[in-house]
Amino acid sequence: MAQWASVLKRTPLAIGLALTLLATASAGASDARWTAVGGATARAYGIRVVVPGQPGGATPTVSAPPDAVQFSGGFSYGDAGTVSTGSANASVSATAGTTASATASAEVSSLSLFNGEITASSVVAHASATAHAGSATGDDNGTSVTGLVALGQPVAGGGSASLADWGSLSTVEVGSTGSTATGYHGFVTALDIHLTADHGGLPAGTSILVGYAEVAAQAAPPPPTPTTPAPKPRPTPSGGSSAAQGPKVTPPEPGPIPGVQQPPNITPPLKTQGGYVFPVYGPSSFTDTFGAGRGDVSGGWHHGDDIFAPIGAPVLAVASGTVFSVGWNAVGGNRLWLRDGQGNEFYFAHLSAYTPLAVNGNQVNAGDVLGFVGNTGDAQGTPYHLHFEIHPLELLGMGYDGAVDPTTYLTAWKHLQDVSFAGGTAWAPFRHTSQAPKPGAILISASDISVADGLDPGSLQRVMSSTATEGSPLPLSSSQPTGTPAAGQPTAAGRSR
Repeated sequence: MAQWASVLKRTPLAIGLALTLLATASAGASDARWTAVGGATARAYGIRVVVPGQPGGATPTVSAPPDAVQFSGGFSYGDAGTVSTGSANASVSATAGTTASATASAEVSSLSLFNGEITASSVVAHASATAHAGSATGDDNGTSVTGLVALGQPVAGGGSASLADWGSLSTVEVGSTGSTATGYHGFVTALDIHLTADHGGLPAGTSILVGYAEVAAQAAPPPPTPTTPAPKPRPTPSGGSSAAQGPKVTPPEPGPIPGVQQPPNITPPLKTQGGYVFPVYGPSSFTDTFGAGRGDVSGGWHHGDDIFAPIGAPVLAVASGTVFSVGWNAVGGNRLWLRDGQGNEFYFAHLSAYTPLAVNGNQVNAGDVLGFVGNTGDAQGTPYHLHFEIHPLELLGMGYDGAVDPTTYLTAWKHLQDVSFAGGTAWAPFRHTSQAPKPGAILISASDISVADGLDPGSLQRVMSSTATEGSPLPLSSSQPTGTPAAGQPTAAGRSR
């Protein structure tokens, strides 16, 4: 760690705690799983109460790999009203390889400390890291503390405050180590309360940490280029030697790339109560690009199909189930997962924005609108589309590579004739990391929906199918067969996940 530059943003009273956390985080980041051959790790928790000489208390900590999500209900500690929260959720994701990436998020709602002396409506911590050969970066974009009030005074995010004569408060404390040549390791604590004197039943030296996210990424070196040794010279009749007369070497047949899991060649039946619906409402087109070659960021092959549609086209829950891993990453952009009643999982990527239904742990019905088609993440600059994957329950043990070809399923699933969603309050987590417009603007740019009649269920479909839109070379007709791209329509977005 000595050769890495170090950056700390803290108040003087928190320096001791900062160094302790950084040492702990550094120990985790130096895990042999990733420093020896390259890799990624992530860790997050909602709230932790650290009490000198006592066990303290905390919500569960989640770590990756593998990707994980933790949903917690209300948390309380100490006497009634000392520490209490609403929900406290955390999620982590990590992908190793020659391109390594990690994200960690924690969110706490309705925070109240010391019977309301300190309150906040929402505390969010978010950290991300990406590493390529010779290049590593990371940030804490998305971290925020909303509605924070201490002793009756509002506290701005990124600020600090003195708590009378018994403590101090700091927001958005960050630390990072790394260099472009070695890797990146960083962490963020969204809210840190430190007691310098006994207060509210807690002793001096107590720390209350709310919203913690930690990430580390280091790229694995590229595999060595295989070399074929020159044929050994053999004697000639004149007593000399000639390499040209060596034995003829037959090159080996191409095989799987070492370390890359090949696409499964199965389509197991999916069964869940209520059945399945097509994931995009309105005109769309797609072709079978599953297994096509992709950059190593996606494991070397395309894990799903790209469904091309106008920007802002509603993205639907394909089955009734639970939404999880809602958020942003560099590859998928605005993305989310859905788990149906049987445990099968579905991945939706490159969304332009979400609806209020896209919340971790939310129960949704088949056909509910979760978001809108876009090209966020590494799909920027490509035609607007939804990247869609299917991960059957039987293959979840394979991790991300347990995806199967979605084409036959998509062809068979029912296209809905009408949908509705809660507009006006649509949102996108970590919005400032995305260049996507808000959903209202998206639908207006797709077509002039002012002529749609809200009393006519089919009017929105007719409006959206009547015009060409940005990102679609030619108008998409609702009569166009599913699975056949429009004339001139690309058959793949050129990127995965």
